[in-house]
Amino acid sequence: TIEYTIPESSHTSVVIYDVLGREVITLVDGFKNAGNYSINWAANNVSSGVYFCTMKSGSFLETKKIELLK
Repeated sequence: TIEYTIPESSHTSVVIYDVLGREVITLVDGFKNAGNYSINWAANNVSSGVYFCTMKSGSFLETKKIELLK
């Protein structure tokens, strides 16, 4: 589960990348109102390892490292 907060309404995207920078999945891509959100990543088709979750909303950009263990 990935939790995030949007301070102001804007176009938002949440994307998962592998360690080589290849896009694995786009979890969110659209307009979201300000508020708290959570989304589940069903990582059934990927192997254990390190991934990066990038969230963009308006001028905000943040990337977090995720370690997936199966």
